[in-house]
Amino acid sequence: MTKARVVLILGLAAALSIPVGAGSVPIRAKNGIVATQSEIASRVGADVIKDGGNAVDAAVATAFALAVTHPTAGNIGGGGFMVYRPANGEAVTYDFREKAPAKASPTMWLKDGKYSADIHHNSYWAVGVPGTVAGLHLAWKEQGKLPWKRLVDPAVALARDGFVVSDNLARSLRSAQRTMQKYPASVAAFTKNGTPYEAGETLKQPDLAKTLERISAQGPAGFYEGETAMLLEKEMQAHDGLITRADLKNYTAVRRAPIKGTYRGYEIVSMGPPSSGGVGIVEMLNVLEGYDLKSMGFASAAEIHTMVESMKRAYADRAKFLGDPDFNNEMPIARLTSKDYAAELRKTINPNKTIKSSPTTFEWPHESDETTHLSVVDANRNAVSMTYTLEQGYGVKIVVPGAGPTSAASSARSRTSRSRASGCCRAWRRRFCRRTASCSWSPAVPAGARSSTRCSRRSSTPWTSG
Repeated sequence: MTKARVVLILGLAAALSIPVGAGSVPIRAKNGIVATQSEIASRVGADVIKDGGNAVDAAVATAFALAVTHPTAGNIGGGGFMVYRPANGEAVTYDFREKAPAKASPTMWLKDGKYSADIHHNSYWAVGVPGTVAGLHLAWKEQGKLPWKRLVDPAVALARDGFVVSDNLARSLRSAQRTMQKYPASVAAFTKNGTPYEAGETLKQPDLAKTLERISAQGPAGFYEGETAMLLEKEMQAHDGLITRADLKNYTAVRRAPIKGTYRGYEIVSMGPPSSGGVGIVEMLNVLEGYDLKSMGFASAAEIHTMVESMKRAYADRAKFLGDPDFNNEMPIARLTSKDYAAELRKTINPNKTIKSSPTTFEWPHESDETTHLSVVDANRNAVSMTYTLEQGYGVKIVVPGAGPTSAASSARSRTSRSRASGCCRAWRRRFCRRTASCSWSPAVPAGARSSTRCSRRSSTPWTSG
């Protein structure tokens, strides 16, 4: 298979990932694959692989492209996690979750002594110090091959020259227009003088292009210092916001050891705290490994009951034990992810009776649209699984005049483990969340045989290398 053909397949991966009927035909490739929400962004990543880049290079370029083409969740003003599993060597993870600014306090989201969801999610006080740019740069600095500028410039071109608005994006922008009305710069960025974009029209984002140009030329300093930082601080000061240039300059992404586990012969590598998802996934799988799920029948009452019970216990442990590792150094992660602990949990599961819950307060949740995931496997079978977010669609809907959507991330709250007041916000705490990026693969493959690698956000459709 030629490289040109491989790139075409990679570029179409996202477009063909929509389920059709009971299933969909998987995309297969020999020299790498990129899967995202945006076909345009997938092509950007595929071109990087074609030009000799590795999985991390492709992930970085794709993430910047998504900040332009998928503004509801792709971002440079949010934060997230990356799991990198090299074909040879130890896996590593990168934590670039947003942090609370220095002026944050445990009472900042209270109004008249009561919690205010509006302040928490829809105000300038909801904005966390963004981590995406720092995280992408750290991963590239340690693992990348191609020049930084080569990875950011495709996003610059997309923002400057524009791209064709899809039907999904047109509908998304139209639905978000009402909540953007109180932010004139947001209306200017995402509408045509107040008129919604229609599918097939071209969306240009010149202010975002300028910010991306600074990032391309200066690296993280083009975002956390200089003109971009000044514009962001100016917007915060004008609206009683908390973030300062000092907050931006002091932000650092962190390389962390991954959470590891096994499940029926597959090796699991996932993100650790402040993502609770990795611990949760391994804990759930350890519990489920002790059951013959196949004999229960796919989607049977017995199988669903068993899965739900494992999830309940993992989420209870999440609430009790996990938080920001920079401020919680006694989290019992080794125990929570152990096979022995899973055996103890299985003893508490009654196959015929569930733990009491409250059906009167149950609501079927809307599948979130503020978080997006990308998966990359390169020709050498290096794999990246990355999840990043704005916390809600388009974040708090704030576009910084002159800089574009650079401060859209919402809810910079943090958990303190074993505390009922764990939802409070404190200075420099990272946002605690259940989202995680994960990789799974079968290590027991004979030399020369085709191996299988799966990288996915929890609950997303996995993609396999060809």
